[in-house]
Amino acid sequence: MGRLNPEGYLRFTQATRFEISYAGGEANVAVSLSNYGMDASYVTRLPANDIARAAVRSLMSYGVDVSDIVYGGERIGLYFVEKGASQRASKVIYDRKNSSIATASRNDFNWEKIFKGAGWFHFTGITPALGDNVAEICEDACKAAVKAGLKISCDLNYRANLWKPEKARQVMEKLIRYVDVCIANEEDAEKVFGIKAEGSEVGKGRLSGEGYRKVAEAIMNRYGVKNVAITLRGSISANDNNWAGMFCDGKECYFSKNYMIHIVDRVGGGDSFGGGLIYALCEGYDPQTAIEFAVAASCLKQTIEHDFNEVTVEEVRKLMGGDASGRVQR
Repeated sequence: MGRLNPEGYLRFTQATRFEISYAGGEANVAVSLSNYGMDASYVTRLPANDIARAAVRSLMSYGVDVSDIVYGGERIGLYFVEKGASQRASKVIYDRKNSSIATASRNDFNWEKIFKGAGWFHFTGITPALGDNVAEICEDACKAAVKAGLKISCDLNYRANLWKPEKARQVMEKLIRYVDVCIANEEDAEKVFGIKAEGSEVGKGRLSGEGYRKVAEAIMNRYGVKNVAITLRGSISANDNNWAGMFCDGKECYFSKNYMIHIVDRVGGGDSFGGGLIYALCEGYDPQTAIEFAVAASCLKQTIEHDFNEVTVEEVRKLMGGDASGRVQR
């Protein structure tokens, strides 16, 4: 997708020009994994025009394999981001109707070929929200991934601007049954599956660890998911958040340390968490280390402009080790 945002903290209504960058839920994860030294491939459908080529080149510049992207349709999806400040929330406006991926068909993707040599498949709830045809494509991919013996992760990523909770639940309850690792934020489980964390008030920044432990257990018990990871964002303001996470492996739930973040750009924070978690699990990290790595990685991302997480494994490990001073490195 193309991301367009006004300069700095200008509102949409003030903007006379927009900066463009490229992103997307799964693309953000692929970039994170490539930055960590893993082989990552991104699959989508794009129009055969120069804007799409610029988007593809942005992925290639990070070492992401783009050879399985298919071309067709008339336009790349866009979204506009207005950065919030203090008590004014950030705002996102989507312009995705009739985009190339939204008009894709099941015949566009040869999943047996795409998954050859792969070990992990990741998708988000944003993709099936684009239409019933795309939800069917996602299910085809999940079936092929299971057949090929891949691990499957899904970030629920509920987006109220794309679908309603009733439709999200209808679609995602079908797809989640293929998933090994379910990733969610503090609101997703309630919006998608109707599973609410007791003792939490998200709008007031109050989150209950025990409540989210029960959310994770409910998801695992109801849908057969092996692992559940949840980001825990305590919003003080648009600029300052508490940030932590939880990982449950079916036996125990592990909580990360909490970070107080002064945010530069929070969009893509959840995707960087997913990328960090996938990397850590692929590398065989124990559950506590895995959640610490994922949270530290996503903490750093939110200090970086635009969606992609421009950090290395060494930088994440340094933060995990307790160096959060932000002192100049020289």
